Amino acid sequence: MKPFLIILFLCVFGSSKSQFNFDFVEVNHYEDSIFTYFVPDEQLFKEGWDLLPQPSFWKKVMMLSPDSCIVNVAATRQILYYESFTDWKSQTEEEKDSVRMDIRFNYCLDSNELLYITSGKNHFYDFKKVMPTLSKGIEVFEEQGVNPWYAQSILLIESPGKIQYSTVGAYGPFQLMKSVARAHGLTVNRSQDDRKDFVLSAIGAAKLLKKSCIPHAKRILEKQTIHYNESDLWFKLFVLHIYHAGAGNVGDLIEEMNPDFGGISLIKKMWQNTFGGFKNASQNYSQVALASNLILEELVYNECNSIYNCNESMNPVTEELLEIKHKIDAILIRDSLVPENRNPK
Repeated sequence: MKPFLIILFLCVFGSSKSQFNFDFVEVNHYEDSIFTYFVPDEQLFKEGWDLLPQPSFWKKVMMLSPDSCIVNVAATRQILYYESFTDWKSQTEEEKDSVRMDIRFNYCLDSNELLYITSGKNHFYDFKKVMPTLSKGIEVFEEQGVNPWYAQSILLIESPGKIQYSTVGAYGPFQLMKSVARAHGLTVNRSQDDRKDFVLSAIGAAKLLKKSCIPHAKRILEKQTIHYNESDLWFKLFVLHIYHAGAGNVGDLIEEMNPDFGGISLIKKMWQNTFGGFKNASQNYSQVALASNLILEELVYNECNSIYNCNESMNPVTEELLEIKHKIDAILIRDSLVPENRNPK
C-alpha cells in the first residue's frame, strides 16, 4: 500500500506578465490537501538523458547514505564497486594509493586513470522536503518571465532545506554570491542579507538568469555558430553551467573546445573538459541537475494514483503522462536489477 495518494493535473501555467506559457504538473495529496507544482520535461526520456552514466551515477549518490561510497572512474563516472566510506577514510594515503593501483589492475584500466571515491549524499538531497519549495520558486520565476524549470532544477541541486554558505560565499536557497545578489536588487550588508529570504532570493536568481545567464549563453553559442532553441534541454543545462561557473569560464571553455554542434554531444564534451575556472564542480552541475529531475519525476509518478488534465474537465490523461510513468516504472525495475557489486576486503 502506498503511503499517500496523489492526483496529478497537467496544466498550462501562464500569467499576463509572462511572455511564455509553461506546462506544469499540480500534485495533490489526498490525506492533507496539500498541493505542489513541478515542471516535467519529456526530453529527459525521449532524448536518452536518463541512460547516460553520469546522471545515473549521481542518482545513486543521492540515494546512498554518507557512510558508504562509490569507487568510480572520474572521466566517465563508471561505477566499479561500493565501499564503506568509514573503512576508506581509516586508511593512510599510502594504503589508498595501493588500493587504487590494485583497482586499475583488476579492472584493466590505464595506470594513469583517475579514480574518485564519492560518498553518499542522501543526508543532503531530501527531495520530499524540497518539493513544497518548488511551487514557490516556480511561481516566482513564471511571474518574472523565466522558465520555471530553472527554479526547480536549482532548488533540487541546492536543497534549500539546508541553507548554508558555500566555500566561495554563495548563500540562500538559490546560492547567490554577494555581488550578484546586490546587482539584482537584493540588500546584502552586515545587518541584512536578503539572500536568506526565499522570494527575494528567487527574484534575484530569476533576474540573473534572464538578464545575464541566458543572454550570455546565446552569445557564446552564436559566436561558435551553434544553432539552439531555448526550450531544448541541452540549452537549459548549458545555461545552468553559466549560472554556476560564470559566463567567462564557460565562454573560455567553449572557445578552447571549439565545438561544431550543440545538443547532448556538447554537454557530454563539457563533462570531459576543464579550462580555467571551469573545473570538476562545474562539470558536475548539469549532471546533478539531470539526476535530480529524474529522481523527482520517479518520486512523483511512481506514487501517482490518478492523472488528469486540469484543462479538460478532469478527463484522465491516458497517453502522454502515463507513457512517462510507464518509462519510469521500467527504470525503477531496471535499477533494482543492477547488482551492487561490493568489493571484498
